[in-house]
Amino acid sequence: MEAGRQRQGRLWSNLKEVCDLLHIPAAVSVNSEELLFQHVQFKTGQRVHTIGQAFDTLYIVNSGFLKTVLIDEFGNEQVLSFPMKGDMLGVDGIHTRHYASEAVALSDCDLILLPFKKLTALGRVHTELENVMYGVMSRELVREQAMIGMLGALSAEARVARFLVSLADRFAAMGYSSKLFNLRMTRHEIGSYLGLTLETVSRTLSAFNEIGLITVDQRTIGIKDAEALKTLRRLPPSRSRAKQSTKQKAEVDQNGDDQVLATTV
Repeated sequence: MEAGRQRQGRLWSNLKEVCDLLHIPAAVSVNSEELLFQHVQFKTGQRVHTIGQAFDTLYIVNSGFLKTVLIDEFGNEQVLSFPMKGDMLGVDGIHTRHYASEAVALSDCDLILLPFKKLTALGRVHTELENVMYGVMSRELVREQAMIGMLGALSAEARVARFLVSLADRFAAMGYSSKLFNLRMTRHEIGSYLGLTLETVSRTLSAFNEIGLITVDQRTIGIKDAEALKTLRRLPPSRSRAKQSTKQKAEVDQNGDDQVLATTV
């Protein structure tokens, strides 16, 4: 595990480690070593909490990848987010004291438990801790609002492009490669998140690969031109893409022939 210490056969993190994971300042008036928060592991496919379950805990992702979803009466899922390291889960349960969404592990995960009663009691004594926790919750809300704005303003191709750029930025922030990474979510889940069909997501990824913006190998994505993805509005027509792809292939072949000729000479 990336943080914490063993105690009674379980992994725990102190307050400073939790604050570092959330990228917030630690509360200086609180003795970190006196406050320990338990870790819990979830296997791929396990549910962390379900819709309507009584709320008592917030969760921080220490490692792994998850999805949060709404489920209608017919069993259809609407993906709300893809939490990863440093994200907080369960905030939607504060208002009604019941979780409004379901959280599911997309990989083996390690989560840190923040009992809500414990947090509120601490917040009454240490106001700076209460303020930074409100800041974290606000950050999650701002991220969701940005996604809603993106869905209303961008084309299907631009949504997929911004999603890939956002993922690359998140991987970079976690210390991983922003140029080559594996998608933990399916294309169907990406489509649900972006308000697109599975077919549209797959077709768009193939088109990005065709014109050299990315490489695609099943779930492995290579980012070739991040700037173009950031500014992309719409894809050129398929006929234009075919011409562009043919031109790029010809240039690659020509460069290879030139290198062979230079070696021969």
